[in-house]
Amino acid sequence: MDIKEKFGNKVKNLREEKGFSIEYLANISNVDRNYISDIEKGKRNISIVIAEKIINALDTDLTTFFSDKNFKK
Repeated sequence: MDIKEKFGNKVKNLREEKGFSIEYLANISNVDRNYISDIEKGKRNISIVIAEKIINALDTDLTTFFSDKNFKK
């Protein structure tokens, strides 16, 4: 699994845990819903700015988000 897939899986898991729809996450993060859908599928190579918007909208921070065991070798 590459980093895009790992990131997308983590976003999807957090979004679903919070009960957010893709559309709701798009609205609160100011990122297009189709773009978020592609991110969750591991199809997008996103910028750190987009990553921060999504992570903040999921009410977490970069350190916590990336401390997940799936991001470690």
